Amino acid sequence: MPGYRSLSNFGYGGPGAAYNTSVTLTDVSPVPQTVIPAGALQVGSTIAVEAFGFFSNTATPTLLLGVYYGGVAGVALAATSAITTTTGATSWPFRLRYKGIVRSTGTAGTIMGGGEVWIPTSLIAGAWRPIPETTFANVTIDTTVAKTITVGAQWGTNNALNTLTVAGFLVENLSTLA
Repeated sequence: MPGYRSLSNFGYGGPGAAYNTSVTLTDVSPVPQTVIPAGALQVGSTIAVEAFGFFSNTATPTLLLGVYYGGVAGVALAATSAITTTTGATSWPFRLRYKGIVRSTGTAGTIMGGGEVWIPTSLIAGAWRPIPETTFANVTIDTTVAKTITVGAQWGTNNALNTLTVAGFLVENLSTLA
């Protein structure tokens, strides 16, 4: 669209590795990593993130999903709490969407945003959950150095049958060009 530019648009880009057996927050984004260059974000920059994929499970494990700035060891821009999944999921689709607006820049810059996560309760039914699942507030980000934008996931139960794969990942800067 005229007046818009994309920081990264990997579209399909190949699915990420199937994530399982970990109860530690893990980066599940496809490679190559999406990197926002140093200084690319300005006051008013709008960042849109969309991820979709599928998961399978056994029993009723919990699952946490979120968008992270600087990788999963960085800052959570928006995340779910632990969601109890329906047992017996087999390649059920999920979707995550987030938009944030940069409020200030620098080593202690800020962004405020939100979105939603679709978690199925069957192959064809489910529910949207808002992210973040907290009161809206500015999130501190460092805009002076290059940072990755990633999707993080965490199972509540370590089991090889609890898997999650991100099949598509998109990060865009929706800001109007000067």
